[in-house]
Amino acid sequence: MFSILKKEFNSFFASPIAYLVIGVFLLINGLFLWVLKDDLNILNAGFADLNNYFYLAPWLFLFLIPAITMKSFADEYTTGTIEILKTKPLTDWQIVLGKFISALLLVLLAILPTLTYVYSVYNLGDPLGNLDTGSILGSYLGLIFLAATYTSIGLYTSTLSNNQIVAFILAVFISFLMFVGLDVIGDTTGDNGFLIQQFGIIEHYKSISRGVIDTRDIIYFVSITFFFLFITKQQLKNE
Repeated sequence: MFSILKKEFNSFFASPIAYLVIGVFLLINGLFLWVLKDDLNILNAGFADLNNYFYLAPWLFLFLIPAITMKSFADEYTTGTIEILKTKPLTDWQIVLGKFISALLLVLLAILPTLTYVYSVYNLGDPLGNLDTGSILGSYLGLIFLAATYTSIGLYTSTLSNNQIVAFILAVFISFLMFVGLDVIGDTTGDNGFLIQQFGIIEHYKSISRGVIDTRDIIYFVSITFFFLFITKQQLKNE
């Protein structure tokens, strides 16, 4: 598994993908949160918190993570290297997990520089350090779980087509459906709406972002991530 992880991780930096993903993520966050005079600007908010960052980041990941994962298996199918990969002494799970962890590590690298936002807001608080640390820690944890879920979805869609653009569009669609689609459907359903919303990501993301670590939210994210990794493994097995 580690050989796959290392190969995939290095391949991100051997191409423009890693630099583009990290650069675009930080650039857009920086512009909206610190430069542009919009509703998301932290300096114009009048209070020291990072709620706007944790609102914006999932929407950026909705497009950036599928851009990372779209080539994971689609490229293997196109070049024919999937057959070579499957003849190596690796199980299907090792292949899937190697690709999953490498993509997730790249996302974590994109998140890491945003810890400077915490330091900045800490110093902007009045009084100094007037910051809801529990909420921020919970929000970062929620963002990592969200990234893991998006990554597993992207890996799955990359097994469905040898066309990277198709894999990208499918990943964006499924991720969007899971993130807010089910929440919108639940709002218009009536009595069963609450149950439908519980299957959506946004309810659990908001819950964990409050700083209260509920095991139900953790189980939800782990279960959804495992489900998509499992069907990715099954799809790979059937190829």
